[in-house]
Amino acid sequence: MLNLMRRDIILQKKQLMIFIPYILFFILMDSPAILTFLVASIFIPFNAYAYDEKAATNILLNSLPYTRTEIIASRYLGAILYMVVAIGVTCLALFVFGKMFTWADVAIAVGLFLVFASLTFPLFQILKPGYISTVILMSFILVAIILQRMFGYLSEYVTAISEFMDRFSVPTLYTGAAVVVLAVYAVSWCVTTVIYQRKAF
Repeated sequence: MLNLMRRDIILQKKQLMIFIPYILFFILMDSPAILTFLVASIFIPFNAYAYDEKAATNILLNSLPYTRTEIIASRYLGAILYMVVAIGVTCLALFVFGKMFTWADVAIAVGLFLVFASLTFPLFQILKPGYISTVILMSFILVAIILQRMFGYLSEYVTAISEFMDRFSVPTLYTGAAVVVLAVYAVSWCVTTVIYQRKAF
């Protein structure tokens, strides 16, 4: 399974050359740290899906000595691994350029990435080849619009929300959010595995 994750990195050597400029663009544009961490996390795993779409890699993967469960597991575990590396590189870049960020920014970006991946990974197994790149772009835009409207709606209830959250300690809030996000990710993993196992290539 580790070889499957290495494969994604090897196949993306050329795309990875633009990873740093890609991150620097958001940093130099003074984008919010959360957004910078989020787009950095998305880069490698979603590029891997886009590459597989063009090369019809699933036929090759299913001819190798890996089960379909292992193939999907490599996607989900790989996404977490690439996210950690991308966030580490982004933290270093932000530090070098003197841009401020907090661990709360990192935590929120991680949560948003895992939720975004949870919603889109199953779709990649349902949609026909040729639509994945479009879905990535449209899904990201849709999530951004939904979050913007949701925050706008919730701003009317800031006082009530603050009073409710003040009942809990910060560690409790972060732990609760982490449990919910990981549960969503796990459900998505299971759903994607079931879909992939039933696909015909």
